Amino acid sequence: MNHKGGDFGDGATGLDGLLAEISACRICRDRPAGGPERRLPHEPRPVCFASARAPILIAGQAPGTRVHASGRPFTDPSGVRLREWLGVDDTAFYDPDKFAIVPMGFCFPGLDATGSDLPPRRECAPAWRGRVMQAMPQVRLVLAIGQYAQAWHLGPLRQKSMTDTVRNWREILAATGPERPVLPLPHPSWRNSGWIRKHQWFEAELLPELKTRVSELLGR
Repeated sequence: MNHKGGDFGDGATGLDGLLAEISACRICRDRPAGGPERRLPHEPRPVCFASARAPILIAGQAPGTRVHASGRPFTDPSGVRLREWLGVDDTAFYDPDKFAIVPMGFCFPGLDATGSDLPPRRECAPAWRGRVMQAMPQVRLVLAIGQYAQAWHLGPLRQKSMTDTVRNWREILAATGPERPVLPLPHPSWRNSGWIRKHQWFEAELLPELKTRVSELLGR
């Protein structure tokens, strides 16, 4: 994890200490769920940009190959699209006064036989997510990206499919608000371009709401 206390923490010793623990985490290598044969096949590199100040939490899935190499979240084409959805530039996106970026799995989980990213590691969320969320009480909007983040943050509000969950965004905002509403989003991967073209309501209706809420929370 590419974290420095002066960058992501405002003297909040509790969060800084938690981030140091996460940075040293090797659970998926040393104590993998499912036994030794499920061990992470490479050295873990946790990526967690939590913040004690950011009003917006981006809850993603897990780092991909580029993020594993950079140690910085969304340094890939998915990040370019996500920033377009939010209506922010790189400077704002990586500003800890504006965004916390905490995926469901902190380490790159590897690739499957087709070259696609594997799901987030099962060890990660039970070990860390509750503690991280408790350390960020200032968050006023959670962007739940993809089915794994939606399952954790929405619980029974999650629908049978990711499409149905995102389509139900208005009801989910109402049910989870007003203090910390959750807005479900598809993953911004370019592999989802067909999904976006097929579901035109996403760009026509949901994205304007997303941009408005982000702008209001960032005081613009």
